[in-house]
Amino acid sequence: MKKVLYLLLSCSVLLSACNWFKTTPEVGLVLSKHFNDKLYKDFDTAAYNVVFNRHFDSLKSTFSNPKVIGSYYADNERRTALVTRFYVNGELDTLKNYISRSSTHGFNPKIFGYAALEQVLSKLSAHQFKSIAEVYPVIADLELYSASSLLKYDTFIGYGSIVPRKVLNRYYVTTIRPDSSSMRKVLESKDLADLLSSIQPAAQEYTALQKEFARLKQNPVANAQAIKTIQVNMERLRWKIAGIGKEYVEVNIPDFSLTWFNNQDTVTHMKVCVGGRREKDYEAKMKIFLKTHSLDDKPKNHQTPILLSKFNSIQVNPVWNIPVSIAQSEIYYQAMRDPYYLSNNNMRVYYKGQLIADPDTIQWRKYPREHLPFQFKQGSGEGNALGKFKFIFDNGSSIYLHDTNNKSAFMRDNRAISHGCVRVERPLEFAEKLVDNKYQYDQLRMEVNLPPIDTTKMEIYKKKLAKKADTVNIFQVKPKWFGTKKNVAVFINYKTAWAQNGRIEYRNDIYDLDDAIFTAMKKFR
Repeated sequence: MKKVLYLLLSCSVLLSACNWFKTTPEVGLVLSKHFNDKLYKDFDTAAYNVVFNRHFDSLKSTFSNPKVIGSYYADNERRTALVTRFYVNGELDTLKNYISRSSTHGFNPKIFGYAALEQVLSKLSAHQFKSIAEVYPVIADLELYSASSLLKYDTFIGYGSIVPRKVLNRYYVTTIRPDSSSMRKVLESKDLADLLSSIQPAAQEYTALQKEFARLKQNPVANAQAIKTIQVNMERLRWKIAGIGKEYVEVNIPDFSLTWFNNQDTVTHMKVCVGGRREKDYEAKMKIFLKTHSLDDKPKNHQTPILLSKFNSIQVNPVWNIPVSIAQSEIYYQAMRDPYYLSNNNMRVYYKGQLIADPDTIQWRKYPREHLPFQFKQGSGEGNALGKFKFIFDNGSSIYLHDTNNKSAFMRDNRAISHGCVRVERPLEFAEKLVDNKYQYDQLRMEVNLPPIDTTKMEIYKKKLAKKADTVNIFQVKPKWFGTKKNVAVFINYKTAWAQNGRIEYRNDIYDLDDAIFTAMKKFR
């Protein structure tokens, strides 16, 4: 009996000794000091981790980034990271306050888990725990809700709520989206208030739209359409677009305009014509076409795509390589109606790469337009649909900027009339700004029968004119290429509201892209 009592006493002493050497984790020390309560010094990491893991498993289906959050907290030492760093200094309250004001960006705070975050913050601050076991689920929830809310807020406000390529047809711009590495850095932030401040879009155009949004919200019923337009364009400005640079040319499709920016200064501004909107009920008609494969059922879609590239050359007196779609839908019928249409319009026809000497003799009815074996090119010179200048940049849609022989189109209000490429109102002025130097510009001018700016080159110019006027040796106009300034980007964009000269400009949603974005954003409002 004495031996048993001695053994029990020894075990008791050993257990007490273990407790003496047990250290309180940082979260326990921080909260104990903040609330002036020794209860938190009993914080047991092993017991807490069990609760944390159970809560994570039950909540992860509600998180937008459960894998990132799970990976971050896989390290046991991080399972109280945000509470330890940001509860006592008030920065979790700062997060809550930023989320409460997310309506100024057009979002509903509930999508960032505002109610749950507020509730669990209040519960911890109330400090009404009778045992340390009651603290664990509150800390676990606060940690997880804070992480989820922070990541979603950073993504939506800093990068946009939608991925444009998933929503918009013909959107070929790379937008930067947060990846697991960047999200992890957000969770590892040492200064949450500074991070939240840096997330806010600070561009003057964005803050101007925010002010307009606040003004319109005072009468939401009367301003419903304008509110929608502002929300959509704020979303566009949140998209992070890489590769524009300091000097770029922006084509705004709904405004039918081109603006050249250099360090935010406007170099030039002019009208453009853009692609016509796609046919009504396009989606339904495409389903029919995909079943029948008949060109008669194929709906038209000439919308100019949204894209970003860099200019690489100017083609003067360009050749127009006529796209298959235009050959099938237009050239084919024109040639059938008028056997001299091709020669009268300086169009050459090729069969398997070989030029057909007399295309006016082709019996077009022998060839179904779905399987035309010909290729068409319109030669350089007068009457060419591309005019005298073609401004080239790499893209996968065969889009370029160009001159036009139809100058009257620039007098129209609605200039969505092209097959997709962009017609420029003042191509010579644009070419002057785009070429690399004055020498090249003079060479370019002489190619289109304009005298050089440098008068010392007048003799060269006169010889060129004489050669072109030679009636014995017929001169054939051929395309010539000129280099462009380096790193001048071209951004074919789509904006229906923006700040200009102290006011907000609105334009019609000619391609219904605002509707597509607004529909995708509905669940966040």
